[in-house]
Amino acid sequence: MDWQRDAACADAADPDLFFPISLNGPGADQVEAARRVCRRCPVAARCAEWARETHQRAGVWGGVPVEAETAGG
Repeated sequence: MDWQRDAACADAADPDLFFPISLNGPGADQVEAARRVCRRCPVAARCAEWARETHQRAGVWGGVPVEAETAGG
């Protein structure tokens, strides 16, 4: 997973930003903040693809929010 070294989130001050408490309500601002980081990320597409391939169950990956109840796998 060498691509992760190039990720904009690799230097994020708060890694928890990418694991919001929810995708709406109070977590919506956190999701949007994570998406702002992802929008400037050179590997966002690869990140989102990796999350799908590995069936990630929560988090914001490549700007795509995933919630445990909706994750496939």
